Amino acid sequence: MADKASVSLPLQERIPAKNKLKRLSELLILSLLLSLLSYRLSSLSSNRSLVCLLALFCEAWFTFVWLLNVNVKWSPAIYKTNPDHLLNKFNIDELPAIDIFVTTADSELEPPIITVNTVLSLLAVDYPANRLACYVSDDGGSPKTYFSLIQASKFANRWIPFCRKYNVKVRAPFMYFSQEPDQSLNGLSLDFLRDWKEIKNEYEELRQTIEDMGKSHLPPLQGDDFVEFSNIERGNHQSIVKVLWENKDGKDGIPHLIYVSREKRPKHPHHFKAGALNVLTRVSALMTIAPFFLNVDCDMFANNHQVILHGICLLLGFDEERSCGYAQTPQMFYGVLRMIPWNQLEVFQKFMAEGIAGIQVLIMEEVDPFTGEKLFMSLRRNKKFVRNEALIIFFFFPYILFFKHNVQLGLFQRVKKYIGNSNELIGSTNEIIKKRSQGRISFHQRTFKQDRNSQASSVNPPFELIQGWGKEIGCLYGSMTEDVLTGLRIQSMGWKSTFFNPSPPAFLGCAPTGGPASLMQYKRWATGLLEVLFDKDHSPVVGTLTKQLHFRQCLCYIKISIWALQSVPELLYSLLPSCCLITGTSFLPKVSEGQFLLAAMLFAGYNLYSLEEYKQCGKSWREWWNNQRMQRITAITAFLFGFLSVVFKLLGLSETIFEVTRKDQVHMPAHAEPGRFTFDGSPMFITGTMLVLVQITAIGVALVSWAGGAVGPETNGPGVAEMVCSGWVLITFWPFVRGLFGKGSYGIPWSVVIKAGVLAVLFLQLCKS
Repeated sequence: MADKASVSLPLQERIPAKNKLKRLSELLILSLLLSLLSYRLSSLSSNRSLVCLLALFCEAWFTFVWLLNVNVKWSPAIYKTNPDHLLNKFNIDELPAIDIFVTTADSELEPPIITVNTVLSLLAVDYPANRLACYVSDDGGSPKTYFSLIQASKFANRWIPFCRKYNVKVRAPFMYFSQEPDQSLNGLSLDFLRDWKEIKNEYEELRQTIEDMGKSHLPPLQGDDFVEFSNIERGNHQSIVKVLWENKDGKDGIPHLIYVSREKRPKHPHHFKAGALNVLTRVSALMTIAPFFLNVDCDMFANNHQVILHGICLLLGFDEERSCGYAQTPQMFYGVLRMIPWNQLEVFQKFMAEGIAGIQVLIMEEVDPFTGEKLFMSLRRNKKFVRNEALIIFFFFPYILFFKHNVQLGLFQRVKKYIGNSNELIGSTNEIIKKRSQGRISFHQRTFKQDRNSQASSVNPPFELIQGWGKEIGCLYGSMTEDVLTGLRIQSMGWKSTFFNPSPPAFLGCAPTGGPASLMQYKRWATGLLEVLFDKDHSPVVGTLTKQLHFRQCLCYIKISIWALQSVPELLYSLLPSCCLITGTSFLPKVSEGQFLLAAMLFAGYNLYSLEEYKQCGKSWREWWNNQRMQRITAITAFLFGFLSVVFKLLGLSETIFEVTRKDQVHMPAHAEPGRFTFDGSPMFITGTMLVLVQITAIGVALVSWAGGAVGPETNGPGVAEMVCSGWVLITFWPFVRGLFGKGSYGIPWSVVIKAGVLAVLFLQLCKS
């Protein structure tokens, strides 16, 4: 242990952010929204039309959402971590063990070379190798993925020593070798250049081998290692647990690397990623038993080689150490501006995530990369460090208190009730419980076991059907955003969370490279988050009323859970001005009325507020505009279909389906237009196309009426405000306007245009009736 002075050094610091001017801006916008509501209520006495009633509903919703927004951003906080202090405070052999969980589901949509780069970056982080174990969950049971990981484990023997010898900063090979070494750097020796070229050639051979294998149906299945894959059937196969690399001597070399493909049967539910993570939790409990685990998606490589040190600073850096259930870092993407400009999350992380961190309610999410400006998800696939005890042991905590002086009494049966009949798993859990009950924290003692019979018994589906996994312990089932649901329960039980954003960013991932993939990602998130809101056992409302979730924390969870609900008022409010232009009515103040200034100030104030946020993050006005339009497009396309999915589920008409997003590390073709929206025949594009057709028709009808002199913008007909709003909607959906005349993937398919046209005609007839 280090000296006393080193022990006193803080591992982390919580720094409240100053935001007085920002608070004032938010309150000003809130006052304008309330004033607009007051005007709307007063106008109902003279106009109780359906249009005005719908406007009242939408504006009341927007005010409610802004209140939630003010709550989230009111008291932001920043966590500063000090890895140097950690290394001064603890000896190397005293650092806690970490189990790293990497999940992949489809070798076609998630090419193995992406998983390989993520795994290699994690194996090479700055952390004692004998304290790390990397578990890769292959939910597709793909021999291609397994073969690729075998090749990666061989390459790791050269890659990891190279990274440590030359202190390589970015340790994902594809990213590191994407550019030549900077010749201006001091210390670029001939030895380094020689080693660099050799390692790059070896990586190119590895990449070529994996990509060539991917073009064929199957890799060369030779030897005993591939027996389990010889007749494997997707979605119907036995469990497969393979130790690809073992750190046998316990020294600082290459961490353990374990391949896991859980058993799947057609008649047993698999619970998507939550089920895979629970399997990894049980397998790791039998093999390495680390007190912490890091959960990473297959496309999120470690961009900061000290990321684990940063995370441990937070988990160990509090006076009440066990009060911190998990720490997470934002999810960011590489190549964003060249690929799809709207996939930009830095502004969201800066304000929304820091605000939530200030309330101690960080959402535990996988983040699946959520692409685009998600109002909150650094969440979807944010990378998390989680205490195993928070997922397993903490749920037994009342029993620990009860049996504090006689821990053996009844404990075995209580543990068995939840985790099943695996004697080794029960023994491992009992061992940890006893140490916790005695106040002993032994982070560094670990054993590596390879009893495959025990592993198999804890991996198969029937094991979960009779146990408490997914209900009482582990990642919870019931939502496609299992990470948010699990984090919600952890915090409802009194645990806290922390958020850290080191420089350089901890992780970088692949962003979807086109409109269809981006919207599908949003739909999945919106669906899962709404499932959380309506979960009868673990919703934020239940957590506040019956458990330990604070009121402001509840509001934060509600804020991110209502994405799908947002689609209804967004769509209605976008259609109201066009309806007025067609029917010659009005729902907004006219220019001659004093309230017109109120609406104009609200419109300008909100846009200036959001633009200022982007400016504070060093972003351009174009990036701001791209995200503004994508928020609107996403709301009435992906969010709307997410809303419908949950409605159908609640009505018992269908179940929600987890859709894997295609991932690709290559850049767009040279002939591609980086900022151009792409389309396919997905039904999600129907509503956006319908809205554009309606706006074009409405503006045309109004201009013809005004030109004919029958009614003008300042008479009893629709005013300037309706025309401005309709034009604004049309500009916002300009990618769809271009899509009407585009070709190939840049054009909206005729099948979508025809369906949207039918809906547009029905809407126009409804307006006239």
